[in-house]
Amino acid sequence: MIDTLFAALRLLGSFDRTLVDIVWLSLRVSLTAVVLGALIGLPLGAWLAVAEFRGRNLLVVLVNGLMGLPSVVVGVVVYLALSRSGPFGSLGLLFSPGAMVIAQMMLVVPLIAALTRPIVEDAWREYAPELRVMGFSRGQSMQTLIHDCRHSLLVALLAGIGRAMSEVGAVMIVGGNIDHVTRVMTTAIALETSKGDLPLAIALGIVLMAVVLALNAAAFHIRRWAMRRYA
Repeated sequence: MIDTLFAALRLLGSFDRTLVDIVWLSLRVSLTAVVLGALIGLPLGAWLAVAEFRGRNLLVVLVNGLMGLPSVVVGVVVYLALSRSGPFGSLGLLFSPGAMVIAQMMLVVPLIAALTRPIVEDAWREYAPELRVMGFSRGQSMQTLIHDCRHSLLVALLAGIGRAMSEVGAVMIVGGNIDHVTRVMTTAIALETSKGDLPLAIALGIVLMAVVLALNAAAFHIRRWAMRRYA
């Protein structure tokens, strides 16, 4: 175990090209999926917080339930949609980083929406009378509340990043785990461990944990800075 750990550290210290390529692709795919997912999930969660319509509670329960959506199910759905006989087969996205972004985005959207809703809903209860007096529409109220709660909503975005970067089932199905094309950290760890190449697997695991910890540390300090500034 000690020899394997030192071998992993040597890979990290030498900036092994294979390791760097895998890490870069992982970050590119996951962050793109989270940005696109946030563009859908944040407005969706805010809309559920301020809207009043029949069946709203049922939709809230559905979105909350989709937080635990199995990644392999998403992978199969995206695979069928992007396969040659599928409705989007002509795009040629299957077994490409684009397909992996779509799969991760489908996993991230309900998570961000479900975490955004209670945050915006609490702010809506507090500021709804003022917003109505100022003549704000529902859409304008949503934009205002999202902006006002932006530091608290970092939690939702971080959860989305964690969900995307730790995902393996869906990206394995739609990406194919092709070397130098669609091999990301999670799929590479699974493959290299099965092959017995533990140093590379451990090195990738260390990088993955470091990225997640760095993002959480950044969000923590941003929230502390915001609380001090607006206190």
